[in-house]
Amino acid sequence: MAKKEGIRKLFDNIAPEYDKLNHILSLNIDKGWRKKAVGEIADIDKPMKILDVACGTADFTIEIAQKVAPGSKVTGVDISEGMMAIGREKIQKAGLSAELSVADCEELPYPDDTFDRISVGFGVRNFEHLEVGLSEMFRVLVPGGKLVILELSVPSNAFIRWCYKLYFLKILPAIGGLVSGNRSAYEYLPASVLRFPAPDKFMEMMKSAGFAVVEHTPMTLGICRMYVGKKAVL
Repeated sequence: MAKKEGIRKLFDNIAPEYDKLNHILSLNIDKGWRKKAVGEIADIDKPMKILDVACGTADFTIEIAQKVAPGSKVTGVDISEGMMAIGREKIQKAGLSAELSVADCEELPYPDDTFDRISVGFGVRNFEHLEVGLSEMFRVLVPGGKLVILELSVPSNAFIRWCYKLYFLKILPAIGGLVSGNRSAYEYLPASVLRFPAPDKFMEMMKSAGFAVVEHTPMTLGICRMYVGKKAVL
C-alpha cells in the first residue's frame, strides 16, 4: 500500500476523535503555535488567495480565514475526506466561506502562480514524497509569495528530548488508543515526527525546491518549529 493511501485511511478512521485528542494531548499549546503562524500569513491588509495544504479538520484553515483581509479566498486541501467532512461542519458553524477539497499535495490541481500564501499545519511530515510536495507548493505560489509550515519536532536539549520521547512514544499512544480505539494510529504519529528531517536538512530541502529565503523559528523548547519560505520576485 502506498504511504498516502495508508495515511488517508488512518486519518479517515481517527477523524471523529481527532480534534478532541489533538487538543488534550498537546495540552492546547498547539493553539498558540497556530496563532503565531497565522500572524506570519495574514501579514498584509489586502485580499489574498491562501491555500492550506493537509488541512485536516480545518483548525488552521479557520484561523487563517478569520484573520486575513476581507475579500480574501481561503482554500483547504487534504487527501482525507473524513477529516474534511468535520472541517466543513466547523467552517459552516463559524460562518466562514473557506472551501475544502480533496487534493494530493504532490499534484495540486491549480495553475502556476495562483496563491499569495500557502500554509501547512502539522501535515508536511505525512507527505509521501516530501521534495515533490515542496516543489508543487512552490509552483502554485506567486512570485513574492510565502509558504508557512508548522511541524512538530524533536527538542535539542537532552533532558527535554528524553521527557518528550517518553511522552510521545509511551503515553500518547496509550491515551490515543484508549480514546480512539486505534492505538496504531497514535504510534504512527510520534514515529513520523522522529523520522522527519532535522531543521537544517529540511531548510535545505525547501531551498532546493526553489525558495530563495528560508527561515526557521523553534517554539516551546523546540517541540514545534515554524518554517517560512519566500518565493523570489521575478
